[in-house]
Order: sequence, then structure tokens, then C-alpha cells
Amino acid sequence: MRTETEHTIYLKDYTPSPYRIVSVALDFRILAEQTRVQAQLTVEPRETTAPGTPLVLDGDELNLTSIAIDGLPLVLSAYAADANGLTIIEPPLRRFVLETEVMLQPEGNTKLMGLYRSSGTWCTQCEPEGFRRITYYLDRPDNLAVFKVRMTAPLDLAPVLLANGNLVDKGDAGDGMHYAVWEDPFPKPAYLFALVAGDLGSITDSFTTASGRKVELGIYCTHGKEEQCLWAMDSLKRSMAWDERRFGREYDLDIFNIVAVSDFNFGAMENKGLNIFNDKLVFAKPDTATDGDYDGIERVIAHEYFHNWTGNRITCRDWFQLCLKEGLTVYRDQEFTSDERSRAVKRISDVAMLRRAQFPEDGGPLAHPPRPDQYREINNFYTTTVYEKGAEIVRMLATLLGEAGFRKGMDLYFERHDGEATTIEAFLAAFADANGVNLDQFKTWYLQAGTPRLSVDESYDAAAQTYTLKLKQETPPTPGQPSKEALVVPIKFGLLGPNGSPMGWSGVSGAEVRDDMIVLDGPSAEVTFTGIANRPVPSLLRGFSAPVILESRASQADQLFLARHDSDPFNRWQALQDVGMDLAVAAVGGTAWSQESITALSQAMADTLASTELDDAFKALALALPDESLIGRTIGKDIDPSAIHAVRDQLLKAVFEPLAMELLAAYRALTSAAPYAPDPASTGRRALRNRLLSLLVASEAAGASGLAAQQYAQASNMTDRLAALAASASAGTAEAPAMLADFRTRFGADPLVLDKWLTVTAAAPRDGVIEDMKGILDDPGFPKTNPNRLRALVGTFAMSNPTQFARADGAGFRFVADFVAEVDKINPQVAARVLTGFRIWPMLESGRRDAAKAALTGLQNSGTLSRNTGDILSRMLAG
Repeated sequence: MRTETEHTIYLKDYTPSPYRIVSVALDFRILAEQTRVQAQLTVEPRETTAPGTPLVLDGDELNLTSIAIDGLPLVLSAYAADANGLTIIEPPLRRFVLETEVMLQPEGNTKLMGLYRSSGTWCTQCEPEGFRRITYYLDRPDNLAVFKVRMTAPLDLAPVLLANGNLVDKGDAGDGMHYAVWEDPFPKPAYLFALVAGDLGSITDSFTTASGRKVELGIYCTHGKEEQCLWAMDSLKRSMAWDERRFGREYDLDIFNIVAVSDFNFGAMENKGLNIFNDKLVFAKPDTATDGDYDGIERVIAHEYFHNWTGNRITCRDWFQLCLKEGLTVYRDQEFTSDERSRAVKRISDVAMLRRAQFPEDGGPLAHPPRPDQYREINNFYTTTVYEKGAEIVRMLATLLGEAGFRKGMDLYFERHDGEATTIEAFLAAFADANGVNLDQFKTWYLQAGTPRLSVDESYDAAAQTYTLKLKQETPPTPGQPSKEALVVPIKFGLLGPNGSPMGWSGVSGAEVRDDMIVLDGPSAEVTFTGIANRPVPSLLRGFSAPVILESRASQADQLFLARHDSDPFNRWQALQDVGMDLAVAAVGGTAWSQESITALSQAMADTLASTELDDAFKALALALPDESLIGRTIGKDIDPSAIHAVRDQLLKAVFEPLAMELLAAYRALTSAAPYAPDPASTGRRALRNRLLSLLVASEAAGASGLAAQQYAQASNMTDRLAALAASASAGTAEAPAMLADFRTRFGADPLVLDKWLTVTAAAPRDGVIEDMKGILDDPGFPKTNPNRLRALVGTFAMSNPTQFARADGAGFRFVADFVAEVDKINPQVAARVLTGFRIWPMLESGRRDAAKAALTGLQNSGTLSRNTGDILSRMLAG
């Protein structure tokens, strides 16, 4: 395999740069055909820098046209420059100003890193290493500098000129040009730099901080989309108020702007004072956006705003510390949504996502610690392990310390490190010092890859009135880490008595137990409770208090008891999932389920639906069987996705066919003529109604397919319309082809709604889907440079359609490998991300495993690959 030049970066090799850039003045002259960037970098040597030490700056595809120090042009022998770097051979050993000029071609920048043009708008993406595509620089997060930016552009092409910080000047530049000057008073790393220039519409508002400062708010977008930004603005204002209430964090600039662009590799970017967003996470109106879209916008708006303190004011010393800002900020956005909506539903949804996306990463060839100790391509470490598992680690810290202790630690962290680029060790030290605890062993969560397995055995001694739990933790080997250390595992728990009420005990021994929590900090422990009058039913890992796989020998009777009586909503949901999983795994293994077991689960589902104490959103989650991917991961080896698909279909029909009348009656009772609203009660009602519809369709209840077609045709909002379409397409109903054709005709002109059609098409587990996707990609009008379109189609297929992706004939593997080889030449980040769908290949049965390996080997031999894709491929094959 040939790849672009690459080398491995190791955490152990970190050293500060011998020079630092303390201030930056940038002058952009933006024209339709090219952009000139003049940079004035004020550079200082460190006290330890020896005379003659060269200054080495990063670059990437740059064209240097002039260079000077303190106004004097440099002779050729004084520097070495090429497209990928600039070295000043013997710079002054004092403060000096380095002046450079480079020419850029944003229109042709399909990598969408650095400065590029999206649908006529110039914009930037600099995290993690995109600033070096704008000018030569110390493009590393530990170099913090103040930035002043002047932008000059044609008034007709770019009447809006935005950058970080506060607007300090603007005016006419003559010859149809105008200018704006922005100044950011807060030192920042280059990855937080942002610039936008274009012809944009906007909405404006303001927010008054707790101290009485007025902040001007703006959201900029494509003309005609302004009304679709109102939910994003509402989410922003609620986020700002919440961060003041919950963490005491007040916004610090006079202006906060958001810009929506249509071509973006990420979801959004937290650039200081100028957040740039993928437009799918800004635009929302009821007839084109689903409840999930509204939820995603609220969450990501909050996430990027919260970065102002956890990521911007305090940033990462190096990219190994990425989860310092991302895991912490994901935890903060999860807490925001939990406070704004339903904490139980949010927790279940987050854990389901963790198991769907992060657990496979932890258990496959791409496994890595939340804080890795080496990388070849940092873009490939923007992963669910860094984000979602990173958030779970922060949540465990909050669980162990309690709400007050966690807030004390956060306050000390902000106080100590404001304005710094810091580390995981410094983060944990703030909590340890604030609470007088030792967190040395807890740090192992950041350093160790893999998902721990927590096994539980129980015994009850009626004569002695003692109840014993035997706990054991084990983390399987992962690439580069064959042996694992014991972790600190907080296990929230309860013991339920015969009537479902909590049981007390007179004593406990064998492990630290406090606040209804067992703290397991060794390989195993035996915890004995005394004074237990009756055998209890244990409710373990309440609220999913640690990101582990819980293995217990609980009977179906105990699981269904928890489903009816547990006061912890997460474990109530989990109990139903466990029963469904046990039945599915047994059937795939050849063990037929008993009618008694099916009847018991069916009745438990009916009881859940009929409950008056559970809200609609919770019921919508509870009335679902484990998905096919999760069943496969639970089986763990020699997986046949087609067999799993068939078993799940049979189980779904067996459980829900007897409930058809109840499901239909509840579906009709939930019908509402009220105008669309994204509030929790309304979204919960729609979620439950659409869950019931999908169950009726999937279980082939009489008239269900027609009911779905009717809902599709009569829907007053996209949530209900798309739910009916997805249920029909997934089940392959007779009405599905006409519905899919109508959807594309009706919404094909709206790219973000077209993505929904692409997703439904790619996720359908039917033969012919690969040919359909090939036809879509071969359409001359399909935009192969747009990440959203590519992810919606091929990304969905590789990640969410195991039946067709892992076809026995290898066609799915070959299709994705060919796609990756083609797109890698256009946008390596998209190609590498889609390629991660192959992470399941080592767990497949031998025939499929061989077919997957052949496709990967073919990709390896297809030609030169980018660093991004080459890195993923080599790790995939090595694993």
C-alpha cells in the first residue's frame, strides 16, 4: 500500500516548541479566482532556546510569494520553503515579526480543510490541522496567540465578512471592494481560527448575561432559510442561560455568531465567537425537519457553545488530550438536554448510541484509549471513544464525587487553567485537590482501550439472612494492549423486595458501598449484605453508572420483575432489552424459544404500553427489541447477519402480533390535530405513535402497510411522514416503492431532506439496494464532493445495514471499498470515516470474513491512498 507521507506521532515525544507566536495579524484579499493571505507573526524564542535553533513552521499545499523579518526581505539562503513547510534557518534570538504572503485557491479545495468555498461562501475549517493550509504557522494547540484579521472582498460576492472576536472596523475599500477588521482579545490556538465571507441572510437577537452585559447574537445562512434558524437561536439562548446556572460560566465577548454552510466535514466547529455549522444542524421547520433533527440542533448548538469554556478558554496542550475538551463538553451537552427534557429518556438514548457506535470501536481493530499515546493521522481520532466514552468517564467522576464535589472540581479547574493549554492529568488533579481524593487509578479509564465486562453472581442464605454479590471485572485484549489493569467501576444499585419496594440492610462487607453505590476497584470483590429478610432482586448498574458490559445470570422472571417495578427508569428499559436479547441470541444459536417465554415478554410489553406512570417518550424506547448489530456484537464471533435478521424478524412478530389490537388502539388514541411543536410532551407522543406504527408494519399486522401509507400521505410534519416511509421501506411493503418515489419527487430539491431519502434507501435490508445506490452515485447530478450526501448514502449503508453490507457474496464489501478508493481522491476524511464500517469484519463467519478481507486487500492494492484512509486501512488489516 502506498500512502501520502506519514509518520507516527508519540505522546512521549511531546516537547514545547523552541519558539512561540504571541500575536498574529492576517490580511485576506479575497477574489473569485484566488485569495492572497499576508501574515505578520510576532515570534519569541523561549528562554531555553539555543542560538541558531531554526524556526520550523507547518504548511500544507501553500504557495509562498514573499517573506521578510522585521520588514527586511529574506535572501534565499536564510530560509527553506515548500508547499508543506517553512524553515527560518537562523532566526533572531529575540522577539521579531515574520511576514509572509501566500496565494490560495479556495474554489478547488475539495478536502474542505483550511480556506475553501461552499456554495459561493468562503469559509474555514482549521481543527485539527487546517490552519497550515491558510498560512505557515506553528499549527499546534499549545501555541496560543491573539489574532487580528482584516478581510477585503468584493461587495457583491461577499457583503458579509466575519471572523473571530469583535468587529473593530469596516468600510469601503474602493473598486467595488469593502473590508472588515475583527480582533479577538483572547489568546487561542490556530485550530480555533475562523473566517466567513459571502452573500448571506441572517437573523439577530441578543442575550444579557448574569452580570448585565449585552451580547449580540447572529445566525447567518443561505438567503431564504432565515426562518429555519429560529430553533437554533432559541437553543443558543437557552444554552447560554444554562451554562451560567449550572457551571457559573458567562460568555466573554460582545458578539456571538453562527454560520451555516452546506459543505462541512464535521457537524460543527466551536471557533471562538464564530461557530461554523454544517447546515443540517441549523435549519429546521416542521415540514422538512424531524424531531430528531430538532433534538440534534439543540444538542450541537449547546455543545459548540459550551466549548467556549471547555475547549476555548481552556484548550488542549496537544492532540492526545482531545477528549479533555470533547468528552467533557459532550457530558455538558448531555446534562443540558437532560435538564431541558427527560433525563431518563436522554440517558437511555445516549447509552443506546454508545453501544451502537463506541462498543464496536472498542471491541474491534480500531480500538484505542480515550487518550491515545500515538497516532498517524489525528483526523482519525475524532471518534466515539474520544467523545462518547470520554463523556462517560466524566460522568463516572461526577458519580463518584457527587454533584457538589464535581462542581467544586470544575470550579477549581476553571480557576487554575483559564487561558491555558492543558492535560488530562491537570484536569483530574483539580478534582482530586478540590475533594481531597486520590484519582490515580481512575486515570486508567483514559489510558486503557476496550469495554470492560462486569460479571455478577448472587447467592442468598435464608437462614443467615445474608445476600452476597460476587463481582468480577475483565477487559479483553485490544490492539497494542494485550493485558489490562483493574479499573475503578462505580456500580449504582438497589435491592428490590417481593412487592418491588426497596430493601434495606443492617450491614455490608467486602467492598466500599456508599450512597447506594458499590465501588469496585480491584479485579473482583464479594459484597455481603446482612439483615436481608427475603431474597431480593438486584438492580445493578443503575443509570448505566459505568460504560461496561454487564453479564449476569438473572432469570427471565427477575428481569421482567425489574421491568415492572424498578424505580430506576434506565434499568426498567434495560430489563426488557435483556429479555429480548436472551431470546434472540438463543435462537440464533439454534435454541428455540418457549411459548411461555414469548408470552411473558409480550405481556410485559403490553403492561409497559398500558402504564399510566410512564411517559410516552420512555414507552417509545421500551417497546423495541435489540437491533441486529447489537445482537451480533453480543454473539461476538462467527456472525451471520442474515441469520440474525431472520431471527429478529421472527421474534418481533412472535412478541407483537398478539398485541396488534392494543397497538392499533393506542396508535389511534395518540392521533392529534394540534400544530407541530418540538416540546418534550409533543415529541414523546409522536415517538410513541410512530413506534407503534413501525411495530404494526414489521409484525405484518392486518392493514398495517396501508395504515403507514395513509400516515405518509396525510402527515402534517416530517417526523410522521419519514417514520411511515422508513417503516414501509424497512419492511419492504407493497406500498414502499411508490412512497419512496413520491418522497424523492416531492423533496428532491431540498438537499437536507434528500439526505433522508438517501438514508432510508441505504438502510433497507433488501436485495437490490446496492444496485440502487450505484445508480444514485452514477447520476451526473449527484454531488460527490458534499460530505452530507455521501455519508447519508454510503455511510448509512456501511454502518447501519449489516444484512446487505455483509452479504455472503461480498458485493457489499466490494461496493464500499470501491467507493472509498474513489472518494479518497476528493475528500480523504469522508473516505476514511466510511471505511470504519469494516470494523465488524473480524467477528463475521469465515466466508464473509474472507470476503471482507479480500475487499480490504483490494483497496490496499488500488493505488496511493491518503494518510487518513491509509491509516484506517492498515489498522483494520492489522487487527
